[in-house]
Amino acid sequence: MRLCKLSRELRDAYRGSGVARRVQHFDGWLDRAALEPGGAGGYDHAETVKDYYDLCSGFMVWGWGQSLHFAPLTPYESLEESKVRHQRLMISKLELQQGMTVVDVGCGVGAPMRRVVREAGVRVVGININEIQLEEAKRLNAEAGLDHMVDFETCSFMDMSTIEDDTFDRGYAIESTCHAPDKQRAFEEVFRVLKPGALFWGQEMCLTGKFDPKDDRHRAIKEDLMRGIALRDIATFGEVNHALEAAGFQVMEGMDRAIQEGPSTLWYKPMESRHGTVGNALRRLPWGRKAAITGSKLAEVLRLFPKGSAEVIRLLDRTAEAYIAGGKSGIFTPLYCFLARKPL
Repeated sequence: MRLCKLSRELRDAYRGSGVARRVQHFDGWLDRAALEPGGAGGYDHAETVKDYYDLCSGFMVWGWGQSLHFAPLTPYESLEESKVRHQRLMISKLELQQGMTVVDVGCGVGAPMRRVVREAGVRVVGININEIQLEEAKRLNAEAGLDHMVDFETCSFMDMSTIEDDTFDRGYAIESTCHAPDKQRAFEEVFRVLKPGALFWGQEMCLTGKFDPKDDRHRAIKEDLMRGIALRDIATFGEVNHALEAAGFQVMEGMDRAIQEGPSTLWYKPMESRHGTVGNALRRLPWGRKAAITGSKLAEVLRLFPKGSAEVIRLLDRTAEAYIAGGKSGIFTPLYCFLARKPL
């Protein structure tokens, strides 16, 4: 049943396009960005991010779940349980109250928003440039009986001009503004649409203090991460805070939540080993990803998957290896979490 569902989703997402050619085109985005300055007729990073999710979203949900983000892990939880716990921490930090209106900046397929709506009783507006993800989010919201509590805006978080100033009581951005070509400008736009006094929670992919720009290995890992995740750059913790403050926010809290007290599991372990979390899915592991590539090639022959699907899994496998390298070297974390406030 799950395979049939994935097959339908891939066909809807790829719509008969040359998938292998699209993967090859995406894979060269860093080179194009270096050759073509931004602006009229130049390189557009928003299109690269849109291509990334067009190609990868179906397989990402299949492999990682509907909550397309990392979470602090413990040995006593599954990955899914850890993500729920992390979302509940965000709900608590935002001090959500029934009747509030909240903006989900880069909402993906909407799993965090569904938890926010269910557990806090707030209305949510999801921002997403990717129509495929938006259609899936709308379908899942309807299945959950929550569609009356959620609206969507099909736009980039870099330009939410369809939304008036001082609209939302709260906001959050989970692994979305890391894609911004200009982080300060993205935060300025979020700042604009929040009401005075509103809280804003974010989760960013960052370089840690261990990153050495003079180290060839570190630079290579950074480039592999940027290429595979469609990151225009990877900020440090300080650069994220500076961009928030330059946009007008007061930074109340900022920390790498991958670093925990008590028993914990390294954030990248679900992609490397079955040990460290409860019930880790085999398809996330290195040999499981390789088996998925082989299986998808067979599915292509049988016309269950669109031709070129195996190249998408190969791309995700390379990206998983980059995540693991970034985590093992200690130079990268996807769990820099901040809480900021728009001043009264």
